[in-house]
Parts: sequence; structure tokens; C-alpha cells
Amino acid sequence: MAAVYDDYGPDRVGFFFGLTGPRLAALTLAVIPVFVAVNQQRWILAAELAALAAVVTVLVVVPVRGRSATGWLLASLSFTAGKAFGWTSWRSMAATGKAEALENADLPGVMTGIEVHDGAPKGPAQTRYAIIQDHGLRTWAMTAAIRHPGVGMAEGDRRDQYGRGLTELLDVAARASLISDVVFLVRTVPDDGAERQQWIATHRRPDGPELARRMNDELATALTRAAVRTEAFVTFVVPETRIAKQAREFGGGLEGRTRVLYALADEMSAMLRGGMGMTDVTWLTSPQLALAVRTGFAPADRAGIIDALAAHQTDPVVCTEVPWAMAGPSGADTTMRHYSHDAWNSISSTIKLPDRGACLGALAPVLTPSEPGERRSYTVVFPILPFSRADRQTASGEWAADMGEGLRGRLQIRQRSRDRANVNRAHRLDAKLASGHALTRPYAVACVTVAKTMRVAEFGRRLDASIRRAGFAPLRLDLAQDAGFAAATLPLGLGLTRKADE
Repeated sequence: MAAVYDDYGPDRVGFFFGLTGPRLAALTLAVIPVFVAVNQQRWILAAELAALAAVVTVLVVVPVRGRSATGWLLASLSFTAGKAFGWTSWRSMAATGKAEALENADLPGVMTGIEVHDGAPKGPAQTRYAIIQDHGLRTWAMTAAIRHPGVGMAEGDRRDQYGRGLTELLDVAARASLISDVVFLVRTVPDDGAERQQWIATHRRPDGPELARRMNDELATALTRAAVRTEAFVTFVVPETRIAKQAREFGGGLEGRTRVLYALADEMSAMLRGGMGMTDVTWLTSPQLALAVRTGFAPADRAGIIDALAAHQTDPVVCTEVPWAMAGPSGADTTMRHYSHDAWNSISSTIKLPDRGACLGALAPVLTPSEPGERRSYTVVFPILPFSRADRQTASGEWAADMGEGLRGRLQIRQRSRDRANVNRAHRLDAKLASGHALTRPYAVACVTVAKTMRVAEFGRRLDASIRRAGFAPLRLDLAQDAGFAAATLPLGLGLTRKADE
């Protein structure tokens, strides 16, 4: 029996019946005028203020699909303003004939600040790995393509071993005090059959039996529609505020940052191949990363690139690379319920962890397509808190849990099972932090991408159904579908919670 991981809780625990400070202040400001009116015996005014306070309480306290009413109101106003001024539509420089430097990334929305550098030469082959710089968030990152035997057929002991390997990886990353996020991204892409077509073109004999040729072609057509390929990536992110000091010791500038990131990549490779059981870890070069980004926006473009790679072996003039200026979509539009990019539509949902916990590999059903031509992907982000901040946050959470428990006892309010579980988790979390473990705030985002000729709303509903069958609760990322797509599909180290200089 594999271990079930349920030792997690809310990021912030409100000290007054679950309410945070700003919410409690808003409720206090709404209720105080009611008591003032009652004290002055102005009953009609008190009734009107009480009704207003009730409305404020509903808007501030009652969540609607994971957000407060005020949060929905602010997001709706921002989206409406963006729609009115044309900020939700984007066209690439290449599509408008204005692209000048092909090595500069031209990506929409939350990816606008991305710039990819070629790192310093490394190894016998003098390989230059891709260094991802996000000017908007002031972060640096590196991405590797990984291969893993999977956990679908693994026994409980093997799953526990992988879980301990992941814990060790996060603890090592936390002790280095440089890495802020470790991101695992998996995509299941419909098989385009490009490699098989090339193999047939090379090995098929012109004098072969006609019946065997026809049967082979029919089998290939049927199997290719049902087959999928799996692509997996891991990315680590380092904020500029953490890497700047060590980069100066290596000479500063891009060269110094590259050497620091290379050292972290070596440590990550050892941990991934060790406890986590990865069979291959290949850090991506800039052309390889551009290809991963391009096929993230347009999954069908991979077949043409595979054909170009085959033709390049006989004709070196054939271009096989994707310039960064053309790695993004030619156009993208953000709507309320989905994200449109080139000839594709995507819907993203974030995944809420269940109270009963989850075992390693529980998200695997989310990756299973429901129909041919559907691309599924999800990302699991492990933000690592610095030790000082984790200690402060853990102490605050433990104090808030004890405070809430004491208030309920004084007011003789029956404590529910969920409240008792939150108090116990707060105490266990403090004990684990004291024993040297890292504190993370993991979250996951799933995404489905289909061609515009297919009904994306129906596939979004199927994605939510798959998430529920896996034992998790989905939350559609309405009004933020572009950010959800970038986090769930593109191996650039993007997340939903990171802020500049965090």
C-alpha cells in the first residue's frame, strides 16, 4: 500500500474563525455603524446599516468558485477594461511583418518578459544550454527533458521510494537557498506518426505484397489516431535577488549567472536520477526549448519539424530550427472561459488537493485524452519558501490555529473535524520544519488543447470530469486562462503565484 500524503493545509489560517486580518477589518468597519445607530436608538437607520453589513459580509466572506465576490468583481472589471482597450488580443511581430531579430522571443501575455540566452559551453561537446530570463518577474531558470518509467505499474514500496526522492530533492534545493520553484510538467500529445512514416519510406520494399502493404497502412491509420506520446520536463527557477551575490563570485553578468545555474543543474540531475528514478535527464539547448514552446502552442507543427530533421541528414541546407521570434503563436486571444492561440483553443483548471490526501501518481488519469486529437497537459509546481519565512509563517499558522481553537472553546462552539485536523496539521508542520525539512506550497494546473474545429467547452467539461475521477476538485481558471495555459503547457518555469522579487 502506497503512502497517502495529506500533511498539508491552508496557506494562511485566519486567526478569527478562519478570517484573515483584512477581511476581519472590513467586517468590523461594516458592523460598527450598526452598533452606533442602535446606541442612538435610530432604529430605521440601524436596520438599513444592518442590511448593508449583511451584504458586505456576503461579499467578503462567502467564496464563489474559489474566489470571493470582491475578487470576482475586480477580475471582471480588469477583463472588461482589457477587452475594451484591445489588450486581450495579441498579434506577433512575425505575423505583422515587423520581426527583425529572430533570436528574440516574441511571446504573448504573461510570457512577454521572457528572454532565452545561450549559456557558456560545457562538456566535451561544448554544449550551450538555454538560460531562461524573465525580465518581468526577475528570475532565471533552466529546463530539462526527463524520462521516467512511470508509477502506473509500480508497487507501493517503489512509489514511496519516489516520494522520498522528491522530498530529498526539495530539501536539497531549499538548503542551497537559491532555488525558489521546482516545476514538473507532463504533456500527452496525439501521435502524429511522423517517425513511423519516415521509417516506412526508408524500409518499404516496392515489390512487397499488396495485401501486406494495405493492412499495414490501415493498422497505422487506426493505431496512430489512438496513440499518444508523453513529454515530460523539469524546470528550476532562481530569483535574481538570490543569484546576484553568488554570480559576482563567478565574474558577474550572464557568465556568472550561467555558472551558478549550471552547478544547480548538476545537483538537480543527480537527485533526479537517484531517488526519483529518472532514466534520462537532458538539459535543453535554446533550439530544443524553442521547439518545445512551439509545439506547446501548436501540437501539429511537430510532424513538419520531424520531416525537416530527416531531410537535413541528406541535405544540410534544410532548416530544422525554430527561431525564437516564431516560437510563439501568430495570434492569441484571451476570452473569459478559454484561451485561443493560432488554430487551437485551450482550457485550464487548477487542482485543489482533497482533505483525505493523495498518493503519488494520483494525477495520471488527468493525462488520458477522451478523444483523438486532444492534447492534455498538467504541471505541478513546488514553490520553496526560504527557511526564515517558513519558520515565521509556520509559527503564525500555529498561533492562529491555537487562537481559533481557544475562541471556539470560550464561546462554546462545537469544533468540527476539519478544524481539529487543521490544528493538528499546524503542529505537525512545525515539527517537520524543526527537523530540517523544506516548506513548500505545491499546486497543480491542468490544461486541454484541441483544434478550433472541435468544441473546446465540451473538452473542458471532460477535463474537469477526469480531474474529479482522479479524486481531486477542479477549479476553472476563468478570466485567467492565458496564465493557466502558460503554466500548464510551456516548460518556461512560469507559475500562478510568483511575484517579482519574491
